[in-house]
Amino acid sequence: MGIQCLHLSKIFSDEEGGKSAVEDATFTVGEQEFVCIVGPSGCGKTTILKLIASLIQPTSGEVVFSTKPKEGQPRSALVFQEQGLFPWMLAIDNVAFGLEMQGIGKEERRRRAQEIFDKFKLSGFGNYYPEKLSVGMRQRVAIARAFLTDPQILLMDEPFGSLDAQTKIVLQEELLRIWKEYKKTIIFVTHDIEEAILLGDRILVMTGRPGRIKEEIQVSIPRPRDMVSIERSDFIELKWRIWKMLEEEVRQSV
Repeated sequence: MGIQCLHLSKIFSDEEGGKSAVEDATFTVGEQEFVCIVGPSGCGKTTILKLIASLIQPTSGEVVFSTKPKEGQPRSALVFQEQGLFPWMLAIDNVAFGLEMQGIGKEERRRRAQEIFDKFKLSGFGNYYPEKLSVGMRQRVAIARAFLTDPQILLMDEPFGSLDAQTKIVLQEELLRIWKEYKKTIIFVTHDIEEAILLGDRILVMTGRPGRIKEEIQVSIPRPRDMVSIERSDFIELKWRIWKMLEEEVRQSV
């Protein structure tokens, strides 16, 4: 499923009258495309995801979806940096929670959850509570839960931002493997320029407060991409091109 974001703007009301978070954001995301949004803190990246997910409504503009979801299929699913797992539920039941909300029986939803558990290399951890899992494992559970509900579009807000460098590399590779298998449309927010280039078909660079789409960049580096790709001259060139768009604003913020 593809989407169009047309002239999206969002103003949050406050005691001073209002704070503009996003201004006139227009872009498209094609079916099964992996699009990354990169930009400094406070430029409206998360607000864009919440607008697409209909968690908040735009002050102006609209989000247009190319197709309607199938019966029982969610339009979108969100994965945040904080995993949002239920601490009183076993890992397997956390993954199956979306199916429970769809009215699917316990035996069937656990069966389906186990299938995706195996794909995310979580076998053997289904009967663990979240507190007994590593941060990386908990994020695997959160992503598996999102995929299992079969959303039309997967929205990911810095899902690897709290992970150590080695765990992040592993989960980036696993996400790309699962994305290729499930053929999902993904919008992925990150502060990490290298991560955006490694993962994305296309990168939206956001700047400013309120945030605007400064540039859309097609990533022409061939897939599959991995840590070796980071050493390519075209990867390095693209990384510095994006950094130069963001550098002044980032330096001012710190």
